[in-house]
Amino acid sequence: MGASSSTTANSQFLDNTLDSGGISAAQMMIIAIALILNIVDGYDVTAMAFTAHSIGEALSISPAHLGILFSVALAGMMVGAMFIAPFSDMIGRRKMLLISVTFIGISVIITAYSTALWQMILLRGITGLGVGSMLASLTAISSEYTPSKYRSLAVVTITAGYPLGATLGGFIAAPLIPVYGWQSVFLVGGTATLFMVPVIYFLVPESLQFLVTKRPPNALQTLNAALTRMNKPTLNQLPELAQEAKIEKANVLSLLTESRRLTTITLWSTFFFCFICLYFLMSWIPKLVVNSGLSESEGVYAAVALNGGGVIGIIVLGWVSSRVSLSKLISTFLSLAALFMMVFASASASVNLLLILFVIGFFLQGGFTGLYAVAAKIYPTEIRTTGVGWAIGLGRSGAVVGPYVGGLLIAGGYSMETNFFLFALPLLIAGVLSFRLAVK
Repeated sequence: MGASSSTTANSQFLDNTLDSGGISAAQMMIIAIALILNIVDGYDVTAMAFTAHSIGEALSISPAHLGILFSVALAGMMVGAMFIAPFSDMIGRRKMLLISVTFIGISVIITAYSTALWQMILLRGITGLGVGSMLASLTAISSEYTPSKYRSLAVVTITAGYPLGATLGGFIAAPLIPVYGWQSVFLVGGTATLFMVPVIYFLVPESLQFLVTKRPPNALQTLNAALTRMNKPTLNQLPELAQEAKIEKANVLSLLTESRRLTTITLWSTFFFCFICLYFLMSWIPKLVVNSGLSESEGVYAAVALNGGGVIGIIVLGWVSSRVSLSKLISTFLSLAALFMMVFASASASVNLLLILFVIGFFLQGGFTGLYAVAAKIYPTEIRTTGVGWAIGLGRSGAVVGPYVGGLLIAGGYSMETNFFLFALPLLIAGVLSFRLAVK
C-alpha cells in the first residue's frame, strides 16, 4: 500500500466512524468553539481599523505609517499560515491552537499599552503570526470532527465567524472609544482571546487524523476518550498502517506540475487581487469615513455595515453554490462588488451609504469565501492542504499591499471616492480570473 492509499484508508475509517449515528453534543461543541475563535480573530485583526484614527492622533502616527500597522499584521498571518502552521503536523493540532491563541491574546493586550510606532509594529506582527498559524489547525480539527454530510455547512459557518467578529467589534468599539479610549478595544479583545485558552484545553480534543497517522504517546487512549465523548464505539487497537507506507510531504512543486501550473497561478492571482481590495476596505473604511467629515462612531458603523453584509453573503453563497457553477457564482459576486464600489464612489450624499457598504460586503466577502471551496476542489486529497495553504498564504500578500497602498493614497490627499474607484479595479480582475478557473 502506498502513502496516499494508506492516508486515504485512514480518512475513510475516520469518516465511517463519525458518520455512524447522529452528530453529538461534543461534536457541535467543537464547531461552536471554532466559530467563536474565528469571531475573536476577526475582532483582534480588525481592531486596528476601529482605532486607527484615535491611535494616529494620540501617538502622532501618519496615515502612511498606519498603513504599515495594518499590513504587518496581515504579513504575519501570511508567514504564520505558510511556515508555522505546518509544525502542527509534528506537535499536534490542539497544541498549535493552544500556543497560537495564547500568543494572540497576550500580544493584543500589550498593544493597549504601546506608546511608540515600533512597539505596535512588533506586537501586531506577533498577533498576525498567531492568527495565521492557528487557522489551518482550526479548520482541520473542526472538519475532522464533523460528519461528512455536514462538513461543507460547518466550514461555511466557521468561516463566517471572521467577518462576524469584525462586525461585533464595531458595535463594541463605537461606545468604548469615546469613554475609555482606544486602548479599551484591545484590552477587551485580548482578554476574550485568553479566555479561550482554557476552553480549548478542556473541550477541544486532538485531531483524529493526527492521532491515527502520527501516533503520539497514548494515541489509542486519547482517541478512545474522544470517541467516548462523541458517543461513538471505542477501539481495541489503532487501525493498521502499511509497514512500507511513508507519509508523502506535498510541496509547492506538486502544485506547479505542467498539468496544474496554469490553474494554480490563476488561483493564486485571484486570491491576491481579492485580498488587495478586501483588506483595503476592512482596514481603511473607518478612517476614510472620518476624513470625509463624519464622526468616528459613524466610521466604525461603516465597517460594521461592510462586515455584516459579508456574514450574510458567505451564508447565501454557501447555500446557492450547490445549485450553480461555483466559478460563475464567485465571478458574479466579485464583479457586482466592484460595480457597487463604483456606485459608492459616485453616490450623492442623499444615498444611504451604509446600505451600499452592506451590499459591497455581501458580494465581496461572499465571493472571496467561495475561493476556499474552489481551492479544495482543484487539488486531489494528497496535496489539498498544501494547495489551499499556499493559495491563501501567497494570496495574502495582497492583504499586505492593499492597506499599505491605501495609506499612501490617503497620505497623498486622495479622496474616499478616488480610493474606491482605484480599488474596484483589482476586484474586476479577480472576477475575470475566477471565471477562468471553471470549477462546478
